[in-house]
Amino acid sequence: MRAIKSPKTAKIAYHRADGLLPQSPDVGTLERMLYYLKLTREAEYRIERVLYRQGKIVGGVYVGRGQEAIGVGSAIQLVEGDFVLPSHRDFSSFLIRGFELKDLLANWLGRANGPTRGRENTTHVGSLKLGVIPIISPLGDTLPVACGVALAFKLRGRKNVALVHFGEGTTSRGDVHEAMNLAAVMKLAVIFICNNNGYAYSTPTERQYAVKDLCVRGPAYGMPGVTIDGNDVLAVYQTVRQAIERARAGEGPSFIECKTFRMTGHSAHDAAEYVPKERLEEEAKKDPITRFEKLLLAQRVITTRQIKQMEQRIQKEIDEAVAYAEACPFPRGETAIEGVYCGPDCWWETGSAV
Repeated sequence: MRAIKSPKTAKIAYHRADGLLPQSPDVGTLERMLYYLKLTREAEYRIERVLYRQGKIVGGVYVGRGQEAIGVGSAIQLVEGDFVLPSHRDFSSFLIRGFELKDLLANWLGRANGPTRGRENTTHVGSLKLGVIPIISPLGDTLPVACGVALAFKLRGRKNVALVHFGEGTTSRGDVHEAMNLAAVMKLAVIFICNNNGYAYSTPTERQYAVKDLCVRGPAYGMPGVTIDGNDVLAVYQTVRQAIERARAGEGPSFIECKTFRMTGHSAHDAAEYVPKERLEEEAKKDPITRFEKLLLAQRVITTRQIKQMEQRIQKEIDEAVAYAEACPFPRGETAIEGVYCGPDCWWETGSAV
């Protein structure tokens, strides 16, 4: 198979001894990448634009429309024993690591069959078995946890890695700097992935920091830093792959800034009127799914018929997952006190948890 290259090759800040870039994904991986890009987009559309507006989901609904390439390009290359610590806009990470869509939708609907048994109704879910650490609402708090995961790898002599996602606004928090410094000093196998989507809620990047690219913060702590096109799933794949190779070799952490754009409000309740209409129109032309699809068609990796079949499969999977979730019961009131204290009969000890 000939190598598949991105339309625009990212400037990679890493150098292998043999001078070679990472191996291009095989056809199977390329097709899986397109599948997860489309599944994530369509599933989140159903969550935000249908179920939420029907009143079946209450509270905050956060999606990553426009920035799906970051989660897909990174999580798809993890192996057993690796961990990912996603943000609230990395829905694909949960799917790629093995969470069932029906279970995630049951959780969104607050049903008793969801991973949190109806105690929470977003994506604050995790699984040690699947290698997913739950989201912490003050997003910067997740980075020190990633360091703890990587420290456990180091103490146990394991060559696994931890990917942690966060937004550009989060980088101004103190716990983020503490985590990056700790990871660099101890050479922990953490890949810091900054999903720079242009706005920290309603604050544009030019009002957040004075530097042009946040990748300069990597070298400031003694780790490689690179800024890439976060809408190019192959650029994400290659850059994260090199960072993973470096981490597995014991060379420590890396900082990757993925520049993308949030093609929606901060949450479903936010109309994003603070974003200029012209900016939205311009960013829409850089859609990561459309770009990748066109590339695969041009390289004859996939056909329009195969894409149509994939889309039909995805719609069927989402329909079935929604039907399952809506049929699940709401939790009984008396179960609210279960799991508050851990004992031998905890539902997470008996194996009933995800």
